[in-house]
Amino acid sequence: MGGNIGSPLSAQVAESTPDTVHVVEASSFQLEQVETFHPWISVLLNFSPDHLDRHPSVEAYGAAKARVFENQTADDWAVINADDPAVLELARKGRARTRLFGRRTPIERGTAVEDGWIVDKSPDVTVRLVPLDAIHLLGPHLVSDVMAAATVGMIAGAAPAAMTAAVESFRGLEHAMELVAEIDGVRFVNDSKATNVEAALRSIESFEAGLVPIVGGRFKGGDLRLLREPLKSRARAVVAIGEASPLVRDALSGAIDVYEASSLEDAVKRAFALARPSGVVLLAPACSSFDMFRDYADRGRRFKENVRKLA
Repeated sequence: MGGNIGSPLSAQVAESTPDTVHVVEASSFQLEQVETFHPWISVLLNFSPDHLDRHPSVEAYGAAKARVFENQTADDWAVINADDPAVLELARKGRARTRLFGRRTPIERGTAVEDGWIVDKSPDVTVRLVPLDAIHLLGPHLVSDVMAAATVGMIAGAAPAAMTAAVESFRGLEHAMELVAEIDGVRFVNDSKATNVEAALRSIESFEAGLVPIVGGRFKGGDLRLLREPLKSRARAVVAIGEASPLVRDALSGAIDVYEASSLEDAVKRAFALARPSGVVLLAPACSSFDMFRDYADRGRRFKENVRKLA
């Protein structure tokens, strides 16, 4: 595994053999400059406005993401989220064979959920791949990620039993819906990787009630007002941090109380007080971290340090 997360693809060349499979996360920053990058299997999980501090428009950002399909041929595969109309549109011009996955959209041929299982469907047969109870991750949106991974595994020849064993043992990545601790009945969840509005929205929608999100940082574009309705029905309040604090306050005004904090430590303390008893403090910034931290991982680690101080 490597690319935009972990070691860069160039660092893996010396270890590569004809039997090596590289699983590479490719960012829009990397894809906008590709020339010969040619994935055997490309995967587009979702699409929403992001990095508009870098890309001149949403359309330019989408065009950069779509370059993952550019050098593929009819011998390759494109794994596409059928639940996301924007993804379907971006993938439309690709030449690779398409394999759909969808948690909500009816699928006739592709990866779906049926009777508590992730299944591979075709008109003639349905093959069970991974039981849903093997997934130990917070947030229903992460089921879609498991479906995408299972689709890739199936194309690459992995057996369902092996996929299930892998999913069963996977407890999530650091800074992605990571359960940090429970203190006096309040759970603390680190989703520092939720650096855009859509990611924060999915994070917020993973909880039913008693929520106190910490939101803010350096704003990258998008519409923070999309958080209003989900927060009204789930959250007790919002704690805003960083450069985007005034934007967060203005976007959510009239929907929910917003408290501003001068530091992440203050934010954690304020959110803890607001979430008691039996609530959830959720770091879901909807923004980048560069106003206060080195990167999203630094922000997530600092969040966890402050939670440990409370404990």
